[in-house]
Amino acid sequence: MNRIISKLQEDKKLLSIYFTAGYPNLNDTSTIIQNLERSGVDMIEIGLPFSDPLADGSTIQVSSTQALKNGMTTERLFEQLKDIRKSVSIPLIIMGYFNPILQYGVEAFCKKCSEIGIDGLIIPDLPVNVYFDQYKIIFEKYGLINVFLITPQTSNERIEFIDSISNGFIYMVSSASVTGSQSGFGSKQSNYFKRISNMQLKNPQIVGFGISNNKTFLQATQYTKGAIIGSAFIKHLTEKGVDTIDTFVKSIVK
Repeated sequence: MNRIISKLQEDKKLLSIYFTAGYPNLNDTSTIIQNLERSGVDMIEIGLPFSDPLADGSTIQVSSTQALKNGMTTERLFEQLKDIRKSVSIPLIIMGYFNPILQYGVEAFCKKCSEIGIDGLIIPDLPVNVYFDQYKIIFEKYGLINVFLITPQTSNERIEFIDSISNGFIYMVSSASVTGSQSGFGSKQSNYFKRISNMQLKNPQIVGFGISNNKTFLQATQYTKGAIIGSAFIKHLTEKGVDTIDTFVKSIVK
């Protein structure tokens, strides 16, 4: 069974952490993953840096730029992760834009992910219909779950279609803005969380964008299976380094 599906079956609210591969330093990738698992994180999203990250806020954009300057590439990331399953057992997801995957070759990329133990992909700019028509069969061949994003503006019809072709979780973007942390969610976002919950989709939802502390984690998971933290964690890495990851995680899940 795919590790993501196994994790989703656990009777708890899940914390997923996003970080940019190759940041703060080129060779920090595996250390960050190992420290996150030791700290009790449920899933990890490994960001493949890209020069034009349209959905990302300034914090993640800066980390992507630095990671590319550090020398991070798709091939180097795969090299860094080749032995990761010797020390890490929780689900690992690569999050990135479609252009680098297309350049590498979609099937070659999926095959490599399968070989090193990646469980799923999140590709914000891969249209759902294009995935369904051209790439779904490849992802499934290599046992990879493709995670789709929905926003408050996504129609119920489209959400139901995404749910019908998904087999993991749905990435529920908390707002229509780019990534970034905030102090709390308002009634508009709470109503959105409730609306999606009432649709009773077959795939659980995990909320991303705007989660940075225990308060926003609890708000985001009131109606959903879990929450994803990215910008706040990258800020922590920038300010405190990779040796204090446990402190950050404990501040979120108290």
